[in-house]
Amino acid sequence: MMPGRGAGAGTDSGTAGMNEQEQQMVKYMQAAMESCPAKTVIAGGMGFALGGMFGLFMSSMSYDTPLSAQGQQMAKLPLREQLRSGFKDMGSRSFSSAKNFALVGAIFSGTECCIEGFRAKNDLKNGIAAGCLTGGALGAKAGPQAAAIGCAGFAAFSAAIDYYMRMPSD
Repeated sequence: MMPGRGAGAGTDSGTAGMNEQEQQMVKYMQAAMESCPAKTVIAGGMGFALGGMFGLFMSSMSYDTPLSAQGQQMAKLPLREQLRSGFKDMGSRSFSSAKNFALVGAIFSGTECCIEGFRAKNDLKNGIAAGCLTGGALGAKAGPQAAAIGCAGFAAFSAAIDYYMRMPSD
């Protein structure tokens, strides 16, 4: 039975009206969406896109006043140099943010999928464990205390988001 369908619906009801080739493509796509590597790549790609947009927005906000030392230096430059410098900085900040978001998304998604497959359960514990492993891995370079804080922080955030997403709608 397909998710979201009634108990009486068969598996062919989602592909009704499709030819055999289209039905095969649907099966391949469903199989890909259930695989951990595909989920990891998709989460990393979506994280990259979201991080890029976030970085672009945040970097565009850093040149809002000529009263700072950096703003005064920029104001002395010709307009073309101001634009070139601003766009270059926006691009590098966007790319940096995009890489970070992609890394976090890929690690979390891949870890959660592997834990879910290993446990054969879909519950809050998967997200909490994946959050702890992700936070710990990201904080490991800074030492064991940072890894422990990262683990606790990501696990708490994952628990809160997962709990909210699993709440029954009214």
